[in-house]
Amino acid sequence: MASSDVARPLQSCRSLPLAGHVGFDSLPDQLVNKSIHQGFCFNILCIGETGIGKSTLMDSLFNTNFDDCMSTHFQPNVRLKAETYELQESNVRLKLTVVNTVGFGDQINKDDSYQPIVDYIDAQFEAYLQEELKIKRALYNYHDTRIHVCLYFISPTGHSLKTLDLLTMKILDSKVNIIPIIAKADTVSKSELQRFKSKIMSELVSNGVQIYQFPTDDETVAKVNATMNGYLPFAVVGSVEEIKIGNKTVKARQYPWGIVQVENEHHCDFVKLREMLICTNMEDLREQTHMSHYELYRRCKLEQMGFRDTGPENKPVRMPDSKKTSRRESLQETYEAKRHEFLGELQQKEEEMRQMFVQRVKEKEALLKEAERELQVKFEHLKRLHQEERIRVEEKRKLLEDEIMAFNKRKAASDILQGRPLPATPTVGLKKDKDRKNSGFM
Repeated sequence: MASSDVARPLQSCRSLPLAGHVGFDSLPDQLVNKSIHQGFCFNILCIGETGIGKSTLMDSLFNTNFDDCMSTHFQPNVRLKAETYELQESNVRLKLTVVNTVGFGDQINKDDSYQPIVDYIDAQFEAYLQEELKIKRALYNYHDTRIHVCLYFISPTGHSLKTLDLLTMKILDSKVNIIPIIAKADTVSKSELQRFKSKIMSELVSNGVQIYQFPTDDETVAKVNATMNGYLPFAVVGSVEEIKIGNKTVKARQYPWGIVQVENEHHCDFVKLREMLICTNMEDLREQTHMSHYELYRRCKLEQMGFRDTGPENKPVRMPDSKKTSRRESLQETYEAKRHEFLGELQQKEEEMRQMFVQRVKEKEALLKEAERELQVKFEHLKRLHQEERIRVEEKRKLLEDEIMAFNKRKAASDILQGRPLPATPTVGLKKDKDRKNSGFM
């Protein structure tokens, strides 16, 4: 079959009636059974200041205790801590990963507080992309660590969003599904809370921040999702303490002025958040992560690597035909081109390093020669001083010998005048003294 026949679009299909039962109506059941056997994974990123209630809300959402240790406000920088848990409800297994931002917003300089979060999200995308690009892939049992939803915890100030909040959400909105929530909503009144919600949404819209909107294309959940979109951001209260009210025990927070029930919709939006996040839209969050955010990262990454879908003539790129050569660039050709480009850059860097090494050696040799020349000059100077000192010593020695001979003559003359016999002149001893002195100077 020619390649042009393959590229031809399919004609419209005809609908045919069945004369009896075939059995492919069990495909949904097969898919459900396979998914249950394989299990599911869901990854949540919690962004918020230390002590705002991230861990408590996670415990309340999944009705368990994750045993997350407390963090201090004295972290030198922001770091991300990921913990993975195995949960099971009925016969459905869920591998849940909770990623907490430790030290977020605690530093005096908050300019780069969002950068570790961006790097972590991109690292998970990159790991999945590398697994996809392998020749022998194992995506079936691959532990997907891509972030499916970001719960952004907003401090209940009642005024407006902080600059750090706006900047972080603006940078992350193209990488992850953001659901903003107002933490510790029981610290503000209902009227203040409504004004705060309106203020937050208006600031997000005016700054172009795209938060996750619950989908309305599915008729079964379109109505409830459209209604819940109007409650964003959710105002939540978390607690793991159980208080008995009447004949039932509920999770609540007890104050001197009353009790705030976590699962009471008149007190906070916790139930709405749990319904939207877990019960209704968990699969859509997973799908949006893969189809939208990951695809955007994958496309940008492959374009940076030189891959493209269209050739120089703006026509689709396909693998060259086996019977005839094709001028259109294939995946293998792109790989080879990038490989040659990388090898060329590597050789260029090696040549630059070699030239730099040779230059450093020449500079070192010049320094050593200069040091050797200085040492030679110093040696010649010391040698000259030594010669001059030796000449001076020799002159003093001769002068001393002349004085000794003159003294001996005067002494002999004095002895003659006094009538004493002349002592024998120690010529041999004097000669030996002279030879000893000469050898000492030498």
